[in-house]
Formats: sequence, C-alpha cells, structure tokens
Amino acid sequence: MKRRAVIKAMAASAAVSTLLPGVGRAASSKPSLRYLRPPGALPEQEFESRCIRCGQCGEVCPNRCIDFFGLENGLGSYDTPYITPRDQACILCMKCGDACPTGAIEPVERKMEPILDKVKMGTAVVDENLCLSFQGKTCGVCYRACPLQDVAIRTGLLEQPDVLDGCVGCGLCERSCIQLPQAIRVIPNRG
Repeated sequence: MKRRAVIKAMAASAAVSTLLPGVGRAASSKPSLRYLRPPGALPEQEFESRCIRCGQCGEVCPNRCIDFFGLENGLGSYDTPYITPRDQACILCMKCGDACPTGAIEPVERKMEPILDKVKMGTAVVDENLCLSFQGKTCGVCYRACPLQDVAIRTGLLEQPDVLDGCVGCGLCERSCIQLPQAIRVIPNRG
C-alpha cells in the first residue's frame, strides 16, 4: 500500500510541475522553512537521497514531533521527515534511527556520549532582547526543559541562559519558552 501512495504522490507532483511549471522552481528558490531533521539524520543532501519516504520514523516517535513535508519546501524534500520545535520538540528518545530502514537517520544509542557525538540537529541561540532573564526577571524555563542541563545549557545570574557546545538542537528549550516570539530558537544544522 505504501508503494502505491508513493507512486500517486510522484504522479501528482509531476502533474503539478506540468500544469504549473513555476511551482517547483518557486518553492526551491524560496528560503527554506526553519525546520530540524530528526536526530541522527545524515547531512541534508545525503539524507534526501537515502530517505525512501516510508514514514516509519514518524510512526515510532512517542512525542509525535516528526511531521512530513508536502510541496511547501520543494520537490526534493517532498514527504521527508522534519521537526518544528516550537510546535513539538524532540525528546531524544532515539527511536527514529532504529526504525529507519536505509540509514538516512542513523541509529544512536540513548546515552549522553553517543547523543553528543552523533546528534547535530541545530544549536539554540538566545535573543537577550526578548529573554525575561536578561530583562531582570528570573525565568529559567529553557534550562529546566533541557535534557542535557549543564552540558547543552547553563544558567547564570537571574537564570540567564548560556548555550554551550553540547547543544544538539532538540528544541525543547524553544518549545518551552514562555515569550512570544520565543527568546530562544534553534538554528538548524543541515551541513
């Protein structure tokens, strides 16, 4: 049944390209949406070429943070998994890599050292102009949300967050930030 769905999707994208030739070009020439790939994902170009769009990574995700692209990010990304941390961040359960049949998402053991070594989803960045702790109000929500406290993020005076080299970009800090717009955001690493 999956194969039939993939063939239908390919036919639909071919029809769109034929009927509306500028759509594929327009989508690929627009700046990409700010999104993360699942933990353990290969570098972007290799990831897109190895991912068979089977959806198994999203099916095993207990946090339901993995979504799949339509045509909004161009044809190359069609039906590939992504995470939008503000909507639902990654809890680093590492089940997606175990489920991936092609190695587009590498399996990573759920221990600190392998996660720090192999997970490079992005890096959190703090906007001090928006962060409550830099405005003289104690917050610290991002620090408490981080699964890698004092390795990925630490706090100083008034719980001012300081992102460290151990940040893997899971997005839990961004998801938990109480500011709108959020004062901490993960910048994707799609090298």
